This record gives sequence, C-alpha cells and structure tokens, in this order.
Amino acid sequence: MSVVWITGASSGIGEALAKEYSKQGHQLVLSARREAELQRVKGVCLKLGLSDADVLVLPMDVTEHDSMAEKVFAVTAHFKTIDVLINNAGISQRSLCLDTDLSVYKTLLDVDVLGQIALTKQVLPIMVKQGSGHIAVTSSVAGKVGVKLRTGYCAAKHAVMGFFDALRVEVAQYGIQVSTITPGFIKTDVSKNAVTGSGKSFGIDDDDIANGMDVNKCAGIIVRQMNKGRKEIAVGEGKSMLALKIKRFFPNLAFKLAAKA
Repeated sequence: MSVVWITGASSGIGEALAKEYSKQGHQLVLSARREAELQRVKGVCLKLGLSDADVLVLPMDVTEHDSMAEKVFAVTAHFKTIDVLINNAGISQRSLCLDTDLSVYKTLLDVDVLGQIALTKQVLPIMVKQGSGHIAVTSSVAGKVGVKLRTGYCAAKHAVMGFFDALRVEVAQYGIQVSTITPGFIKTDVSKNAVTGSGKSFGIDDDDIANGMDVNKCAGIIVRQMNKGRKEIAVGEGKSMLALKIKRFFPNLAFKLAAKA
C-alpha cells in the first residue's frame, strides 16, 4: 500500500485519480484550496473502501510556497512516508496575448509551474532518503503544441515538461521515477475555470472539452501507466492525440493547422 499525494484533488482529473487509487487500496493525501470539496472527495474514497485514517485532507494553495514545509511535515506525521506525488493543481487560460494582462501570465506561471516545483523540492529529500518514490506532473498537449488563446497556459505546460524531464535524469540515481502526464481533451471544468485576459473566470465549456474523454477513463489510464513506470503518459482521444504525432513528425504542418483552428 503506497501513500499517494494528489494536488488539485477537489475536482477533475485530480478527483478521478483519487477514486482510482482508492479502488486499488492506496492511502491518500488530498490537497486543493477548497476544503469542503476535498471532504466531499474523501467521502467518495471512503465509499470505495478506504478507512478514515487512510485519507488525509490537507487544504493547500500551491502559490503559498512558505507553507509547504509545514504541509509536508503534516503528511509525514500522519503516514510516515510519501511514495507518490502527483502535481496536478493548475489553471488554464482563454484569451489572446494582445488582450492579456501581464499579471495573468504571472498567475499562470506561479500556479502551473512554480507551485509544482516548490512542492516537489520539499518532497524530494524524503524520497531521496528512502531511496524510492514516484513524482508526476499533469502537463498537457498544450505542453507540446501551441494553440490560440492559451499563450500563458502553453508557456506554463511547456515549462513543466522541461523541468520534470530534466529532473528525471537527475534523480534516477536515487531510485526515484518521474512521469509527465499529457492529457488532451478531457471532460472536466478546466475551460469553465480558465482565466480570461483580465483574470476573471472564463465560465464557458469549450466544445472540445465538453466532448472529451471521460475523466474516470482518463484517470484509469494514468494510474495504469504510472504503475508501469511510464515516463511520459499521453492520454486522450481523437485530434488532440493526433496533434502530438503531427507536431513530432511534421512540425510545419502542425503550425499551419493550429493557425487555422
């Protein structure tokens, strides 16, 4: 039984991952800003077979870096160890560069990049000491392919792909695995919760997101691939997965198609 810490666990892919790990009997740390939603997710996990002591609800804002050492201490005080860390917290964007305040770019980078790095740096020494562990980050197809209305989001997701790819080669000597998760269109509230150029909530479902892969199916694939030690996990259906292949083998075509989208 492993101890799995999931950030962004109050909804979407994070919640679905919590349910999937619950089915497998793993102990969980659930983190996000909304404690009431985390308690709701915990209730679901208990119905799936975990005990109250198996699920630690730990509210956390990943932009509050100074609080992370205390959060890590709370986890190790409760479970003694951290086997898996899934950096899943994040926000998206729906605005053109010309219409986007610089403060919005700073927010995207702080939440989607620096928050993931800061928590990973706090957890990493524990895994090094125990000689094992698995760290993952939820990136995106937008971390491989640039698309309209997401300049800041693409920048952030490209950044975490680079950071965690580099981290992987640094920590392999300690028996620590690193996985980058690359979802395509998954049916979640990511579009509704995205920020506009002024920082307000977008509040609208993209058609591609609304018709995307079921989030529980997505989580099942991620966990299976994590358990196999897969280093890069692309998950999705249809054109988002095709976009990865086109970008890899025919980059100029990818740029043309993205411009027409």
